[in-house]
Amino acid sequence: MSHSNTGRTFRAALVQLCSGRDVDRNIADAVALIREAAAGGADYVQTPEVTTLMELETAKLFAAVEPEDGNRALAQFQALAEELKIWLHIGSMPVKVAADKIANRAYLLRPDGGIAASYDKIHMFDVDLPGGESYRESKNYRPGERAVVAELPWGGLGLSICYDLRFPHLYRALAKSGAKFLAVPAAFTKVTGEAHWHTLLRARAIECQCYVFAAAQGGRHEHGRDTFGHSLIISPWGQVLAEAGVQPSVIFADIDLNAVEDARSRVPSLGHDRPFTVENRSGA
Repeated sequence: MSHSNTGRTFRAALVQLCSGRDVDRNIADAVALIREAAAGGADYVQTPEVTTLMELETAKLFAAVEPEDGNRALAQFQALAEELKIWLHIGSMPVKVAADKIANRAYLLRPDGGIAASYDKIHMFDVDLPGGESYRESKNYRPGERAVVAELPWGGLGLSICYDLRFPHLYRALAKSGAKFLAVPAAFTKVTGEAHWHTLLRARAIECQCYVFAAAQGGRHEHGRDTFGHSLIISPWGQVLAEAGVQPSVIFADIDLNAVEDARSRVPSLGHDRPFTVENRSGA
């Protein structure tokens, strides 16, 4: 397949990582795999959620996180996008937005290094799991309040992050606002990943008739938790086009915009929404 920056086809690559507590090492690991993706002909490269830092202890998290202005990780990724002439999508990185709050923020970087779009994760993962594990994302993170469709040369890219995946109305809104591709960079736990990852991602692709790009964290992290890995590229018909294992790696797929139009013409459900009311009926 020939690749064109303005045509209907391009090559997508997903970088799978096992980010730890050392920002500089995480950046170096990501950069090496982003270079591998570009060398493999990728026009668009996505990294997972929390690319630059996987830290659960509040004090260590805030000590390591920088604001967007002067952010050394962001500056390095911008320079890399420009050097490699790729669309580089940092799936997310923690960015300090107040003295006591961080944004879980995605950045889409243009081939000239400029920021094409950013997106703050809307839905916060607050849960107590059987076995004593608990997650309180809202404790340190400030949720976003806007959905974002970013324009790639090949069509709209709907931005989301990890837990957002469980809120299907977000993706339908993105598709109805012009998204042809849905980005779901993530750090799914091993337990929820095994149960739901493939099913939810394929469902979003099928119901929105979009390609899905989902770069994942995978493996045992320094803070002791396991993430599921299995980065996925899925077609608008719901087929898995590429899948990673659990180790850090790069996966590729050639993307053809005709597949979006084909899926939408075969099952034109995006145009068939109808208003309705919900009736609550008692059994009495």
